[in-house]
Amino acid sequence: MKFNTKNVHMKSHQLKTDKSKATPIYQTSAFAFTDLDDMETYFNGEKNYLYTRMGNPNTDELGQAVADMENAEAGVASASGLSAILAGFLAVAKPGDHVIVAEDLYGGTFQLIDEEIRGLGIAIDFIDMTNLKAVEDAVTEKTVLIYTESITNPLLRVEDLKALVTLSEKHDLKLMVDNTFATPYLIRPLEEGADLVVHSATKYIGGHSDVTAGVLCGGSELVQQARKKITTLGSNLGPFDGWLAVRGLKTLSLRMRAQCDNAQMLADALALTPGVKRVFYPQGASDAGNGAIVTIDLEDDIDLNALTRGLSWIKVVPTLAGVETTVSYPKGTSHRALTETMRQKLGVTAQMIRISVGIEDGTDIIEAFSEAVKQAR
Repeated sequence: MKFNTKNVHMKSHQLKTDKSKATPIYQTSAFAFTDLDDMETYFNGEKNYLYTRMGNPNTDELGQAVADMENAEAGVASASGLSAILAGFLAVAKPGDHVIVAEDLYGGTFQLIDEEIRGLGIAIDFIDMTNLKAVEDAVTEKTVLIYTESITNPLLRVEDLKALVTLSEKHDLKLMVDNTFATPYLIRPLEEGADLVVHSATKYIGGHSDVTAGVLCGGSELVQQARKKITTLGSNLGPFDGWLAVRGLKTLSLRMRAQCDNAQMLADALALTPGVKRVFYPQGASDAGNGAIVTIDLEDDIDLNALTRGLSWIKVVPTLAGVETTVSYPKGTSHRALTETMRQKLGVTAQMIRISVGIEDGTDIIEAFSEAVKQAR
C-alpha cells in the first residue's frame, strides 16, 4: 500500500476474536490468567501480554504503526521522545563506547546526551555535521554511533543522510536519526540506510497537543534491545496515551500536507516583511514538502513581547506541531539549557522565534504575523 493508505489502515493489536472497528483502550496495569499454567504461556511466548510496563496492545499498535510509516521492521513506543532517544542510545552504546552527535540539536536532546548519557561513561563528541571531514576525523576505534536530526531544531537544516550513511557504513557504525520535524510523510531515513529512527510522537505523530509519547523504529534486533531498556527503566507509555497517538496518526498525511503548504506561504510572505531580518525554511527537503516549521530572526528594534501579545489567536507555547499555529522562543525554552556561547555558535539569537504552522487558512496566518510584526516595531 502507498503511504496515505498505510497511514489510515493500521495493523490492529486487539486481543479478542470479535473485532471492533477502532482498537479498544486496554486501560489495565496487568492481564489475567486462568491458572499458573496459563500464566506460564506468556513466558514461553504463546501469549503477548503480562504486565503493561512490559507491553500493551495500545502501545504496541503505536510502535508498529509508526514503524510501518517508516518502512521499518519494528517499532517500540515510550513515554516521551527523550526516553525513546535514550533507549536508542542504550541499544547501541555501552560505557566506554564513543558516539558522534550533531551539534545543532533540540536543546533537550543536547542536555540528555551531554549530562545523562555522557554520565553513563559513554564518550560524546558534538560535531558540525555539514563538515563531513570533521565527522570522519572524530571517528575512533571506540565509535559505535552517529546521531543527528533529519531537519534540525530550530534552524531547519536538512541533513545529508546519504553522506552520513556512506560514512557510517565505511566505519561500521550505526546511524540514528530524529525524524520528528520531517515525519515519515516527508523523509524516511531508514530508506536511505539509517539504522534507527526516533520520533517525539508528542509532535506530529499525535498531532493534537494532547499526548506525550516517543517512538523508536528500526531493525528488529536493535528495537528489541531498546524495548528491554524501556521495560527495565520503566519508561513505558500508558495505554490511553498510546491510543490517543494512534488516533492522531491516522490523519498525519492530511495534516502535514496542509501545514507544509501554509508554512511555505508564510515563509515567502515573512521574507518580504519589514522587521524580519532572516527567514529559516528548508527547500528541497522532499518531494512532498519542506515541513511545517518556519523560524525567523527579527530586527533588533522588534519588541518580542509586543509581537507575541499582538498575535491574538496564535498561542505562545514551549512546543510545536499541533493543528493550531503557535510560536515558541528557542532561547527561553527549547535551547534554554545551552550556554550563551553555545547558542551564539549555533545561531540561536535573542530575536529568534520558531513558528509551528497549523492547518488554518494560510492567509489568516500571514495576516496575523504581518500585523503583529508591524505593531511591534
